[in-house]
Amino acid sequence: MYKWIITLLTLLFLIGCDSKPKEVLNVYNWSEYMPEDVIEQFEKETGIKVYYSTYDSNEAMYAKVKLLESGGYYDIVVPSAYFIDRLRKEQLLHKLDHNKLKNWKNLDPLFLNKEHDPNNSYSIPYLWGTSGIAVNTQRIKDPITKWQDLWNPKFKNKVLLLNDVRDTFAMTLTLLGYSINTKDEQHIKEAYEKLKELKNNVRVFNSESPKQPFINQEVEIGMIYNGEAVMAQRENNNIKYIYPQEGVILWVDNLAILKNAKNLQNAYKFVDFLLRPEIAKRICEEIGYASPNKEAKQLLEEKIRNNTAIYPSKEIIEKATIPTDIGDTIRIYQKYWEKLKSEN
Repeated sequence: MYKWIITLLTLLFLIGCDSKPKEVLNVYNWSEYMPEDVIEQFEKETGIKVYYSTYDSNEAMYAKVKLLESGGYYDIVVPSAYFIDRLRKEQLLHKLDHNKLKNWKNLDPLFLNKEHDPNNSYSIPYLWGTSGIAVNTQRIKDPITKWQDLWNPKFKNKVLLLNDVRDTFAMTLTLLGYSINTKDEQHIKEAYEKLKELKNNVRVFNSESPKQPFINQEVEIGMIYNGEAVMAQRENNNIKYIYPQEGVILWVDNLAILKNAKNLQNAYKFVDFLLRPEIAKRICEEIGYASPNKEAKQLLEEKIRNNTAIYPSKEIIEKATIPTDIGDTIRIYQKYWEKLKSEN
């Protein structure tokens, strides 16, 4: 009997060991930023198990990466361009071997070799988009054309602001005529004071899924990422995306492999998989953001390529501003951001 029990326990142990995936990949990405079926297809094709976690701001991602840096917990992150700049300067990113990415050729040169990462030594453009205004035109009949419109007293308790310090301050700095990348504390303080005037109108701060309060009709107007607006329109075609006259915020989010990634080769396989035109096309179609993959764009239906909420006009792009790394000045922004959110 004793030998039988030992044999059974040994067998159960071996079964347990065999059930654990031998090849894994740990991805840390923005919420609602990659279709589940894309991950499932990668797992099916490669046998690599993807463990997928999400965040709702660059700052949250950065804090977690710093905390877990030595353990190499995550393999891939998806920072905005200005955080790529910070991460590479702090030597937290793996220097890429482009020879391992056969689908690199599919990327549009327009998005490559930028100031935040010369020669794209550390990052791969994933998706790009804008932050503008969403409005429920069934509830709000007045024409909405400017950021300033959010301050209209008629919108008390009806406004959504992104729960993102840089985006929300960028909106306000643009309105005040200052650079969205200012390091001048007086300008930042003025933006804070302006946002205080808006506080009575704000119903919710949300950057994890800002479309949802619009779909649920909890809010009627507010800041939003363009892709979230596109997804909201699928549920309610009264929701419109507006490019404010003062100028929109344009950003590019990038795939990057962390320096201490434990599953380096699997990370390369995943990135190259995402660069396949048919995969990049599916991501654009489902998530609602523009793809920097020129071959994928050619595969899109004309109605998507011509949807200005996804692919803005040249005039809109020329007037847009792009966040850059502001170094330690971020602490000043965060100080006023925390004050803003804590005050009644």
